[in-house]
Amino acid sequence: MGRAVMIQGTGSNVGKSLIVAGLVRAARARGIDVAPFKPQNMSNNAAVTADGGEIGRAQALQALAAGLAPQTDMNPVLLKPETDTGAQVVVQGRRLMRSEAGDYGALKGRLMGPVLESFGRLKAAHELVVVEGAGSPAEVNLRARDIANMGFAEAACVPVVLAGDIDRGGVIAQIVGTQAVLDPDDAARIEGFLINRFRGDPRLFDDGYARIAAQTGWRGFGVLPWFADAWRLPAEDALDLDAPERPSDFHIVCLALSRIANFDDLDPLKQEPGVRLTMLGPGRAIPGDADLVILPGTKSTRGDLAFLRAQDWDIDLRAHVRRGGHVLGICGGYQMLGRMVDDPEGIEGAPGATEGLGFLQVETVMTPEKRLTEVDAVHAATGRAFHGYEIHIGRTEGPDRARPFAHLAGAPEGAADATGRVQGSYLHGMFRDDGFRAAWLAGFGVAATGQSYGAGVEATLDALAAHMEAHLDVAGLLAIAR
Repeated sequence: MGRAVMIQGTGSNVGKSLIVAGLVRAARARGIDVAPFKPQNMSNNAAVTADGGEIGRAQALQALAAGLAPQTDMNPVLLKPETDTGAQVVVQGRRLMRSEAGDYGALKGRLMGPVLESFGRLKAAHELVVVEGAGSPAEVNLRARDIANMGFAEAACVPVVLAGDIDRGGVIAQIVGTQAVLDPDDAARIEGFLINRFRGDPRLFDDGYARIAAQTGWRGFGVLPWFADAWRLPAEDALDLDAPERPSDFHIVCLALSRIANFDDLDPLKQEPGVRLTMLGPGRAIPGDADLVILPGTKSTRGDLAFLRAQDWDIDLRAHVRRGGHVLGICGGYQMLGRMVDDPEGIEGAPGATEGLGFLQVETVMTPEKRLTEVDAVHAATGRAFHGYEIHIGRTEGPDRARPFAHLAGAPEGAADATGRVQGSYLHGMFRDDGFRAAWLAGFGVAATGQSYGAGVEATLDALAAHMEAHLDVAGLLAIAR
């Protein structure tokens, strides 16, 4: 059996996913056969695995860092929020059920078995497993039946390192306070701490670092400065999509829907110098200089139709199209562009039907079956082949399907209006294909760089590992694994 070490955080979005990715890549560079693992993730940004399952996108990136294909065992429990209180529960890659937040605590008692089963398979197959926690172990009100942090660490007998985020302030209180509220047995499982996202001269934090070590008795594994190229990696959170500002003639606006899903579709576009990508948040009008508006995937198509209308984006979209602007709907965004979205069985919420935006002459009916598959497609407008994936429920039909976005094995996929300026497709991941991205942008008169997006991600992972090697005690982190 292999060894394991777990990175937990003092809160959500303190950089655990990136730290695990960098540690996995550093271990691989040392010749260690390593795999990532996250017992439970909550994200609508999912990746399709080769066996037709799904896991969190962050674990797919960590698998890439390890040189492995994504596997469902790497993230055995995935929660995909559909409303403020309800989520789809995916277990070992397959949709199990929809659960309300109040019911999930009881359900967790059934999930530790699959979590440990998946973890055991990874440990048996690899020398080292680097585990990522979820949220924070300081949420002691959730300790009973916990499968994401200390509950898992105890059940699997895994040592823990606690990461704090100094960029958000109060990192001393984050770490010392976490120890103060933990059960003594849980606190004893923590082998040490590290500081993430430091800006400036790390020596200025020497006194604070020493204070944490003295107060907790934990070993310090170092202070990690801000990694400026993190934006080049697939985003875990939609709020992380912002790239450095640069002047560009072609302006793409993506609507940041309340249940936005699989938004890493946009990552390759934000790296093109000829493209200016704006993630448009609520309360902001679609700017008049937008060339293309993207309606991204969503975990709640009807819910986000209501959200979109509450921002008056439906009015802005009509004005945008009248000005000659282009619109692309991807997955749930494609469903929104049609005349009607009908969910008779209440798969994504309350049963019922919602009028769509009416830009495409198609209608969608939600069905229980979920399509999870990688695909090879041919873009109808350019004739370029590309690789992508589908991850959706629902069946969409209507006369505009006679003008498909692409072809799959000769069959039409997606739809376009009579002008060709409004298009929809169920296909994710298309812009990662360098040749397709260049051909697609050329259709708008935009020259692509010709750079390989995949090679850029690999280079950034190497740079992240080197950054961690330079500033953290990586050898010490790997040595405590057991």
